[in-house]
Amino acid sequence: MAREPIPTWYYALVVVRLGDQFLLVRERQHGQLWYLPAGRVEAGEAMAEAALRETLEESGIPVVLEGILRIEHTPVPGGARLRVIFLAGPADDTPPKRTADEHSLEAAWVSLEDLAGLPLRGGEVRDLFHAVAGGAAVYPLSLLGREE
Repeated sequence: MAREPIPTWYYALVVVRLGDQFLLVRERQHGQLWYLPAGRVEAGEAMAEAALRETLEESGIPVVLEGILRIEHTPVPGGARLRVIFLAGPADDTPPKRTADEHSLEAAWVSLEDLAGLPLRGGEVRDLFHAVAGGAAVYPLSLLGREE
């Protein structure tokens, strides 16, 4: 007897680092708080593609993915969430967007010290930035392979 599939929602989150600064996005949703560039992976889209797309849409900055910081799987009632947290750097010197649109209100480069004065969506932002600044392990992008 076949089992029912488990509905799973996939998300790509991106920690973007430029020297001693990190990229934050002020979200249109979630109380207009500051958070990482992030979003749900669309049907037919690879996790890495979603990371690049979401970062560009929300911050206006094209990035180059450098690796994976963490993969999280969380069972939730009626399904599961899977999040991949990528590490990236800016592809060029494009400044963060300052004009609100349907994706976000604005984006900014911030230092670790700046975080104390910003309303963050979650403590994980601070934890991730401090971990990266402290030399957290970064796993190769090849960790996310495709079935052959």
